Amino acid sequence: MTRRMTMAEKAENVVDLLLAQHDEIRRLASTVESSRGEARKRAFDELRRLLAVHETAEEEIVHPFARHAIGNGSHVVDDRLQEENEAKGALAELEKMNTDSPDFEEKFARFHRDVEAHATHEEREEFPRIRQDATPEQLRGMAAAVRAAEAVAPTHPHQGTESAAKNLAVGPVAAVADRVRDAIGKVRS
Repeated sequence: MTRRMTMAEKAENVVDLLLAQHDEIRRLASTVESSRGEARKRAFDELRRLLAVHETAEEEIVHPFARHAIGNGSHVVDDRLQEENEAKGALAELEKMNTDSPDFEEKFARFHRDVEAHATHEEREEFPRIRQDATPEQLRGMAAAVRAAEAVAPTHPHQGTESAAKNLAVGPVAAVADRVRDAIGKVRS
């Protein structure tokens, strides 16, 4: 049986790749809100992993480019990094909770709204300007770099690592620890 490639896997342009991932994040968040039991837990774990690797790659590849290449880039990126820091904190708290508890549902609903607002800010303030200001080669190169960064990124939120330098310094150790943690969790399930 052959697996169909997702839109994100097909994307050769970094903006298209990130937009496809945003769509998947939205789908998973809606699944978390609308499901219960093991289905909710699986969807949340998948969402947590995707958000962790997605944000790490943005922080290492996309935001540094935007900071220097687009007008008012530092302001735009600083605002996104603050949102990402807050989201990592909320995600870490959610990760410790029982996914079927009323507290989880309430906190997740707020988290979902915040993640949606963050994605919308990127889609309106950052991505169009990257698409406009980057060359086709840069857009393709950043897509490849994002995929490479995601392949070795931590799979759990690590608040306080919202810069390329911090991700590169702390990320490899955190990624190994996270992936071991994930493997142990699978064995215990």
